[in-house]
Amino acid sequence: MSQAAHGADGDKTASAKIKLAVGAVGIVFGDIGTSPIYAFRETFAGHHPLALDTLHLMGVVSLIFWSMTIIVSLQYVTILMNADNRGQGGTLALVALISQKIGGTNRGWIAVMLGVFATALFYGDSMITPAVSVLSAVEGLTTVEASLAPFVIPIALTLLIALFLLQKRGTGTIGKLFAPIMLTYFTTLAALGLMHIVENPGVLAALNPWYAIQFFITDRWLAFLALGSVVLAVTGAEALYSDMGHFGRGPLRIGWFGFVMPCLLLNYFGQAAMIMNLEAAAAAEAIKNPFFVMASESFRLPLVLLATCATFIASQAVITGAFSVTQQAIQLGFVPRLSILHTSETQHGQIYIPFVNWVLMIAVVLLVLTFRNSSNLASAYGIAVTGAMFIDTCLMAVLFLAVWRWKLWMALPLVGLFFLVDGSFFAANLPKVPSGGWFPLLVGAIAFTLLTTWARGRKLMRDRMSEVALPIAIFAKSARNSATRVPGTAIFMASATGGVPSALLHNIKHNKVLHERVVILTVQIAGVPYVDAAERFEIHSVGDGIFRVILHYGFMQETDVPAALAETGECGGMFDMMQTSFFLSRQTLIASKKPGMALWREKLFAWMLRNSATAMEFFRLPTNRVVELGSQVEI
Repeated sequence: MSQAAHGADGDKTASAKIKLAVGAVGIVFGDIGTSPIYAFRETFAGHHPLALDTLHLMGVVSLIFWSMTIIVSLQYVTILMNADNRGQGGTLALVALISQKIGGTNRGWIAVMLGVFATALFYGDSMITPAVSVLSAVEGLTTVEASLAPFVIPIALTLLIALFLLQKRGTGTIGKLFAPIMLTYFTTLAALGLMHIVENPGVLAALNPWYAIQFFITDRWLAFLALGSVVLAVTGAEALYSDMGHFGRGPLRIGWFGFVMPCLLLNYFGQAAMIMNLEAAAAAEAIKNPFFVMASESFRLPLVLLATCATFIASQAVITGAFSVTQQAIQLGFVPRLSILHTSETQHGQIYIPFVNWVLMIAVVLLVLTFRNSSNLASAYGIAVTGAMFIDTCLMAVLFLAVWRWKLWMALPLVGLFFLVDGSFFAANLPKVPSGGWFPLLVGAIAFTLLTTWARGRKLMRDRMSEVALPIAIFAKSARNSATRVPGTAIFMASATGGVPSALLHNIKHNKVLHERVVILTVQIAGVPYVDAAERFEIHSVGDGIFRVILHYGFMQETDVPAALAETGECGGMFDMMQTSFFLSRQTLIASKKPGMALWREKLFAWMLRNSATAMEFFRLPTNRVVELGSQVEI
């Protein structure tokens, strides 16, 4: 290939990356991008106010810069984005990656539990983020006209409810507007910041970490408490890692280092420069909403509208993130089957989970009505994020030593730095617990209990069923002479890969017939995001027209059983859905004296099992071709 051709390919690749980076700006960076609306304000005017002098202003903006550099740029964008599981990122993908190496060991079990708890905390975060971001943007109306204050909560609630009602329609149409709006928003952030930095360029000296250190030397306790608000500037860092699979690490890094980070830093430094330029009385008034005060009065209303659009988009990303995490947790066996609707015919990643959507909406509305303003909500915000970050650091330590096999002299300094920074942020948020931080912890505790109860109960149920399961070879021999064969195909869904499913035994017992072709089908979810179509099927012929089939899927893939069966003819010919019946087992749980779980957890698991979506919905089976047969299981 000629040098010119190589150059053309390189240009195409670079162009494609830039296009993806622009798309990422519209979707991925919304959470961290809307932080300037409230993060700087909360550090000074929140529950632990600071004096508006040079020491504190320079110290805080220096802390923001170095926090963004260490946590977002180094920990997440530079290091963790290299820890991909076949291109996918996020805590559950990281746990699956680690489990492939040390699964089954004590360290592997601890890693899984940490990942589950981080997932549980994410649900608390996904409730608070829409509430605090939209409310903080709408509060900007009071900087335009103070008399609008009584309308802030009704407007915010209207926007938030509309946001959740739109979810079932998907983001295909409205999503096309995300990138232009967010590009305009980030450019505005940079322009506003630059305008004030030009008036006071001395603020750029805060790039020197000495200002942050001096802040701690002078005001030890206040500086420590300030970290609880400074961390608001880096919320959304974990979203960059979680959404890596949609855009790729290259475009995300281009978007972060080349555009988003400079715009954010210019705005934060601009807010500090503006306050430093004002007289004491004017500064005390401006710090109540410095983000909007940066703009002139004539531009303030357009800024409020632009910021509201940006927070709407950021909230949209968090909600769809909750759908994606829930889908992964279902596939990995931590959440019961839920009804999942696909909002796009071409993009499988666009999903809608009604149950999650309505729970989030109710929680968000209650949060707004309870906390009343974004400053109070900011007290609840942060502890879930810092908890998840600290867990990611723990998992990163396991990754360095057990998966990547780094030398101790390489791993320990980095791990020590991240433990110090993330641990400090988490500790600084603990004083927020009485004033609102209890909420995400409560949500996390409830979600963790539900996730672990479902995983444990599912394992116990499968163990009990396997204890009494009849080996397939023995069944085939006995059925050969005792059952009448009838035309057609019967597919019996089985959770285990060994033994005969109870639905098949009950069918023989009550109907005394066996179809010409019998398929015992198990769907297995691998610890990787995607399984290639060539590796989808595992087929074993038992004889006499009986087959055992295992379908392999990744935890990011849709389990469409009829579509998969249409692709194979190795089980005695092609499958005709009109000549095929699907038999499902519906288990009724009975509490027993066998050691398993506490009685209250057994009852909770039974309730979750009763209310989970049926296998018919989850595996997309044709409704008019499904037969359910009940059985009882002791756990």
